[in-house]
Amino acid sequence: MKELLLNVEGMHCGGCEKRIQNAVSDIDGVESVEAHFEAGTVKVVLNKDVDMKVIAETIEDIGFEVKE
Repeated sequence: MKELLLNVEGMHCGGCEKRIQNAVSDIDGVESVEAHFEAGTVKVVLNKDVDMKVIAETIEDIGFEVKE
């Protein structure tokens, strides 16, 4: 298992967390997703290799910004 911690801007509430979690969990290879709007982070646990760009684009496509 591989774990990623992303800094994400634009989350303001639990609804934002839910939107990100739902979108990212649909990606093949994602084991779990935990978004925390107060910390501005998204933790993604992978069960196989997934390109980081795919995860970032998924988050950005629903209106949030992934910071490097």
